[in-house]
Amino acid sequence: MDGGAGGGRGAGRGPDAPPALGALLGYRVYARRWLFLLVLSLLNCSNAALWLSFAPVADIIAHHFVLSTEQINWLSLIYLVVSIPSGVVAIWVLDSVGLRWATITCAWLNFAGSTFRALPSLAIKIEDPFAFLMGGQSLCALVQTMVIFSPAKLAALWFPEHQRVTANMIGTMSNSLGILMANLLSPTLVKKEKDIPWMLGIYIIPAGLACLLATACLWDSVPPSPPSAGAARCTSERFLEGLKLLLHNRAYVTLAVCFGGGIGIFSGFLALLEQVLCVKGYSKEFAGLCGALFIVFGVLGALVLSLYVDQTKQFTEAVKIGYCLTSVVCVAFALVSQLQGQTLALVTICSLLGLFGLSVVPIAMELAVECSFPVSEGAAAGLVVVLGQAAGALVVVLLTALSVRRAEPSTSTCQDGQGPLDWKVSMLLMAGLCALFSCCLTLFFHTRYRRLEAEARMSRSIQDDADRAPQPAATP
Repeated sequence: MDGGAGGGRGAGRGPDAPPALGALLGYRVYARRWLFLLVLSLLNCSNAALWLSFAPVADIIAHHFVLSTEQINWLSLIYLVVSIPSGVVAIWVLDSVGLRWATITCAWLNFAGSTFRALPSLAIKIEDPFAFLMGGQSLCALVQTMVIFSPAKLAALWFPEHQRVTANMIGTMSNSLGILMANLLSPTLVKKEKDIPWMLGIYIIPAGLACLLATACLWDSVPPSPPSAGAARCTSERFLEGLKLLLHNRAYVTLAVCFGGGIGIFSGFLALLEQVLCVKGYSKEFAGLCGALFIVFGVLGALVLSLYVDQTKQFTEAVKIGYCLTSVVCVAFALVSQLQGQTLALVTICSLLGLFGLSVVPIAMELAVECSFPVSEGAAAGLVVVLGQAAGALVVVLLTALSVRRAEPSTSTCQDGQGPLDWKVSMLLMAGLCALFSCCLTLFFHTRYRRLEAEARMSRSIQDDADRAPQPAATP
């Protein structure tokens, strides 16, 4: 059922607009927007958890299913490989079939993938368990890109102007919570090989719940009445025309390349963190703690920053300052990670890296929509995600290629059966790339907030028309 109209600040109003202007413009918010956000957040969290569910217990999974380490790694890498081409298709699907059907389709694919990969753990005899595991992961991988950038579309269509950034933050950061859940849940559930079926079954539960809620509770792609002027003017350009407008938008291209590169650096950081730290004697548990702190502080920072930006609209300032601070912390990590016995320093650095870097991801998504309006939100945010996925794959390949084997030192805790890798050059390159992207973004990115300007113009126009309308004569 529809909720009542939002109180307080009217959607789409300027700061000096009278309280009744939102109602005059016909804007309205509905309580069920929070249910839509809950479903999308649960789906995003479940998909991210399925992505990395095998990685924390890779050795046990490999022994149980008689797989190589490379095969286990591909169960995670398949997400990056599949999500790049599927991401481009997802942009078209989201704008063509609408947010509701796109979410329902993703929920069913995610549920099917989580179930399919659990089949080898059943009592029935399966000749090639890797095919089922990879098939299930591939189905889930088809979903990833769409559920990452869908929160920007949902926030634009269902939420008023003063809640858009917060709604985008909740949906986007649920992906990070899913990664955290996988790193904590899998090692807790799997102590021995007999625990693997239990683990695979547990991961089906959130996927099934998201599928059930999406199918039963999502009724519309857009609300009956728009919550803001931006939603009222939501366009539906053809897919290729929208991409052409984005590629000709200098501000958007600068943001997409620089921040997409930043997303790639974050992906490389999380993927290689344990391998980098084990060389200097840090344990796998400590590396997991650093990764968890990166995500926790990123989510907390995103919550605070989103509330601030929702009120001040300082998108550009927040992204530039956050990215510059991230590059400084990244340089610190590149240096300190090559030293032994720096547990406190590394814990602090990883926490700050999440606080400054991960927290600006939802702000950057909203900024991409602002600088590219009236191009659809799915295309604007989706292309940034696709570039980030591609950059992540390239960063992992490049940093790994630049590492070199050396004689194993006595302090190493690496357990791959070979001499540990020297990551010094790779980490310095990662820090250099982060600094380069942050400098380019700071120096060359300048934009107007096109969506906010359009909303302000529409509000002023309606208010001027209301002021010029003849007033009824007073009754004696």
